[in-house]
Amino acid sequence: MRMWIDSHCHLDAPDWSDAQRLLLRQQARAAGVDFCVYPAVQRANWARVRELAHACGDGYALGIHPLYVLQADEADLDALAQELQRCHADPRLLAVGEIGLDYFVPALCEPAARQRQWHFYTAQLELAQRFGLPVILHVRRSADLLLSGLRQQARRRGAAPGGIAHAFNGSLQQAQAFIAHGFGLGFGGACTFDAARHLRRLVADLPAEALVLETDAPDMPPQWLYTPAAARASGARQSPNTPAELPRIGATLAALRGLRPEALATQTSANVQRVLPRLAALRH
Repeated sequence: MRMWIDSHCHLDAPDWSDAQRLLLRQQARAAGVDFCVYPAVQRANWARVRELAHACGDGYALGIHPLYVLQADEADLDALAQELQRCHADPRLLAVGEIGLDYFVPALCEPAARQRQWHFYTAQLELAQRFGLPVILHVRRSADLLLSGLRQQARRRGAAPGGIAHAFNGSLQQAQAFIAHGFGLGFGGACTFDAARHLRRLVADLPAEALVLETDAPDMPPQWLYTPAAARASGARQSPNTPAELPRIGATLAALRGLRPEALATQTSANVQRVLPRLAALRH
């Protein structure tokens, strides 16, 4: 059976109970998903992602997501440093994340919110550097500024530890810049839509070594799960994405590159282990 790695999955989300999470993980493993990475989004779920990773034989990342920085404070950054120190010997701690910048959500585009996001982003880059961990970046209309932060970090502290640019949707030039900084580029369900021509072109044309796969479950549903806005307005619910969808997503992306799914599974699994080195050590 081909073995896939879901490099970005929020299986700890409140959409599911603990029992449902374990069942969904069993279903994903039966479908061929060998490993999942659970990025945290705020202080309140650091313990939950760690416990889930240990319960399921997976990995986790600790960080403060840009959607949560307006309700976070300096004490949370201090607590993150302490938690990274405390968990540093845990082989299942793979990265600092999910961190980054979001300039899509209107409330986060206000000047004060942009400044606050930048502060939390750069502070967490410094923590990643301090603890020798890669980062998992939230990239939403913010690629250029994220890259600027990486360049500034490199000038001050030396080359950043690389990581994954999650849900990448930037230009080819931005993709190349992230790759040059040691990042893999995360692609998932959004690439399964016929209308996503730019994303599908990136998947087809980027170097194979740059690609990592993800579900972002329960979000970023593939085309076959997506409920159109009109249907949702009439009361239909959006079916949650799950890590079990990754093999079908992967098969769709493999077809875009003219590959057999087995070949893409092997390549993208190797890519994740390269950009998250602790994962490689964990699996060998």
